[in-house]
Amino acid sequence: MNLSFFDQFTSPCLLGIPLILLSMLFPTLLLPSPNNRWITNRLSTLQLWFLHLITKQLMIPLNKNGHKWALLLTSLMVLLLSINLLGLLPYTFTPTTQLSMNMALAFPLWLATLLTGLRNQPSIALGHLLPEGTPTPLIPALILIETTSLLIRPLALGVRLTANLTAGHLLIQLISTATTALLPIMPAVSVLTASILFLLTILEVAVAMIQAYVFVLLLSLYLQENI
Repeated sequence: MNLSFFDQFTSPCLLGIPLILLSMLFPTLLLPSPNNRWITNRLSTLQLWFLHLITKQLMIPLNKNGHKWALLLTSLMVLLLSINLLGLLPYTFTPTTQLSMNMALAFPLWLATLLTGLRNQPSIALGHLLPEGTPTPLIPALILIETTSLLIRPLALGVRLTANLTAGHLLIQLISTATTALLPIMPAVSVLTASILFLLTILEVAVAMIQAYVFVLLLSLYLQENI
């Protein structure tokens, strides 16, 4: 039983080939293809409005130099949002519950923001490791602490996204299993559990959206520190 709860987090395979790439590319099928009615199509108009809203929110903490990252950050936001929400559907696989994938997204982007700061303004980027007015005896320890906190940023990004989505999926599976098991024994309790499951599913939809936004927002804040 314990193993079956975690089977949903194993990458599905077909003839020994992992299908995680296919599950990551599936959200692109939801994007409309341009045609003569691209602008007059209501669905396309709604999607363009949503993308504009996301871009506006992500660019608020950034100055003009950071607007070059708008396409990358918005694309990452749409990718994470689509994968997280599609993963809540029955009989689907959520790639963002895999720490390896989240680290593969977090580490290169964090490293890019760090290298951008070291290239454009090295003195200011290194100055973040030592706050102004630090007493002399505390300088070595504070530099070590700040360096450690800087290096664990990508790990924190990946673990936060993985832990929140994994915990939500496990709770949904546990409560749904309890609902099915209690139905023939105690129908009233089963109905109550089903109502809790419904509320939890709504909460998980909100968590999926919030975690995608927090992941990209923290990357934009890291970028702002270095530009």
